[in-house]
Amino acid sequence: MDDNITTINDLKYKVKKFCKDRDWDKFHNPKDLAIGISTEANELLDLFRFKNEHEIKKMMKDTKKREVIGEELADVFYFVIRFAQMNDFDLSDELQNKIKKNEEKYPISKAKGSNKKYNEM
Repeated sequence: MDDNITTINDLKYKVKKFCKDRDWDKFHNPKDLAIGISTEANELLDLFRFKNEHEIKKMMKDTKKREVIGEELADVFYFVIRFAQMNDFDLSDELQNKIKKNEEKYPISKAKGSNKKYNEM
């Protein structure tokens, strides 16, 4: 699969089939999928715990470490896709709507080059 040609719908179908083949729908309610997103995101975060900028750059160049990072990233993405698929969220619409809201919160004139939260600008 390739990001340039794979659609979100393709991914939803692939995840749906994977789970259906294993009879996992009964376990994938919104709460448990949200827990899965959080758990996997924390496993990704843990890979970077106590690492300085130099160590992180080195990790990102190491093939084996990138593989582990990629696996954790995929786990997060899997749960996001599954949550959306099970609960009829259109991720493209949701992202577009969120970007519109963030454009209002973070106008270029105030936010460009700044890492401050919208209520601190």
